[in-house]
Amino acid sequence: MIKRRSTPAKTAVLELLSKSGKAMSQDAIERSMQGGIDRATIYRVLNRFCEDGELHRIIAEDGKQYFALCNKCDGGDKVKHHFHFRCQACQTMECLPTAVQFAIPVGYHVENVNCVLSGFCQDCAKIKSDLNN
Repeated sequence: MIKRRSTPAKTAVLELLSKSGKAMSQDAIERSMQGGIDRATIYRVLNRFCEDGELHRIIAEDGKQYFALCNKCDGGDKVKHHFHFRCQACQTMECLPTAVQFAIPVGYHVENVNCVLSGFCQDCAKIKSDLNN
C-alpha cells in the first residue's frame, strides 16, 4: 500500500466517521463539516480511503453511496462479508456484525458482497411500537 501523507481533511473525515459509529453519505459528511472542506476534497478523500482499504463503500437500494470505517472488514476476527442495515425512518446506515453465509456455484470467486437490508432500526422500531400501543 502506498503511504499517503496525512492532511487536515483526511483527519477530519476519519474522526467524523469514527465518532459517528455508522456509515455516512458524502452529503452527510459535507453537512457535518459545515463548509470547512469542499465537496470535491471530500469526494477525493473518501475514494482514496476506499482504495487504501480504510473505508468501505455501501450502495443502498436507491443508489446512494455510504462510507464506513473498515473496523470489521479483513482477516482474523474481523467480518469481511457482512450485511448492512438502512433504517427507513431515520435513514441511518450501519454495518451488521454478523458474517454473510452464502453458497455460489463452483468456479466463481467472490471478491465483494454488498447486501443492504432495510426496515426499522432498534430505536425507530421501539418508537413505532410505542406509538401503536
